Amino acid sequence: MLRRLHKEQPAAFAFTPDNLAWAQAQITKYPEGRQASAIIPLLWRAQEQEGWLTRPAIETIADMLGMAYMRALEVASFYFMFQLQPVGSVANIQVCGTTSCMICGAEDLVAVCKEKIAAKPHTLSADGKFTWEEVECLGACANAPMAQIGKDYYEDLTTGRLAEILDEMAAGRVPLPGPQNGRYAAEPKSGLTSLTEYAKDRAQYNASVQFAVDIGDTIKRIDGTEVPLTAPWQDRSDKTGDAIPDGSGPVLAGDAPIDETGIDRRAAPAESTGRPRTDEPAKAAESTPVSEGASDGQKPESLSAAREGGPDNLKLIKGVGPKLEVMLNGMGFYHFDQIAGWSAAEIAWVDQNLEGFKGRVTRDDWVAQAGTLASGGETEFASRVKKGDVEET
Repeated sequence: MLRRLHKEQPAAFAFTPDNLAWAQAQITKYPEGRQASAIIPLLWRAQEQEGWLTRPAIETIADMLGMAYMRALEVASFYFMFQLQPVGSVANIQVCGTTSCMICGAEDLVAVCKEKIAAKPHTLSADGKFTWEEVECLGACANAPMAQIGKDYYEDLTTGRLAEILDEMAAGRVPLPGPQNGRYAAEPKSGLTSLTEYAKDRAQYNASVQFAVDIGDTIKRIDGTEVPLTAPWQDRSDKTGDAIPDGSGPVLAGDAPIDETGIDRRAAPAESTGRPRTDEPAKAAESTPVSEGASDGQKPESLSAAREGGPDNLKLIKGVGPKLEVMLNGMGFYHFDQIAGWSAAEIAWVDQNLEGFKGRVTRDDWVAQAGTLASGGETEFASRVKKGDVEET
């Protein structure tokens, strides 16, 4: 199937403030210079916000990650979970058509979608509320036939029940997801025949359904306010390394002997949690002196504005895209010769202060590239950009 951008596109895209905070947090999961690794979760978040992936959304995310637009589009067009055309304002119905579901009646479910939504997949219903498509295995074979609607599974479906679900959603109601024949999860319909002790004191619904009910996001577009933003991986302080809220996580060793994991194993494990004690090692780490400016480097000399004649096209430097060029200009760097003259300490400062792109200066050796361009020479990358063989990245 040929996947391409829809012919009609909105003028712009912007994450909601909460979704933007979420996206920026995801980027910090990855090592400096490897922010492009966050492309899939960010594209997915944009789709959950808008319903489908627009060209402005793909390009906005590419800018956030310092990627060429084509590279981001390659990811979006490769994975079928990304919708490249408008979907129903209420929901996109994804009917599983693989073996287990097929032999249990998936084709009959598709017939319901054709009758109540549109004759062809990826086509808006007359009221604009629904679209549908047949997809590959969704991994709920024991609950066949089933469909994914929004973010949830509707399982053990019949044609009558799917028709009712569509009517309920069209009327503004949200049918309870999960098995539609009374089952709790994937156990026999008659009830558990083993592990029966786990039936006592369990939640009203299985974990997936219970969570959907608790946060109420079943078919709504996600705006980032559904659950509190947490990013425990961001805690890399001089005290703890895993941001366990109760402070019982492992302690970074500071200047004390450590093993290959970087964690001080001399602290005896706490009996109740199996984790190292944190009181004494934390105090030791807190008092460890740090040389001022040792890791921050030194800010290079900057300009308040570009020289007469205008700024250089910094995008001719491999690794500098439109967003990074704006960031560099905002720091007072407009010309190749400025970058070519950065010392090791100044490189360290810039690498640390390129928010979201830390490490990019060193990784792509901007100084050497800028030196060639400043002297009137041309790098192989700059030549390709000028010829239009590559996008300015």
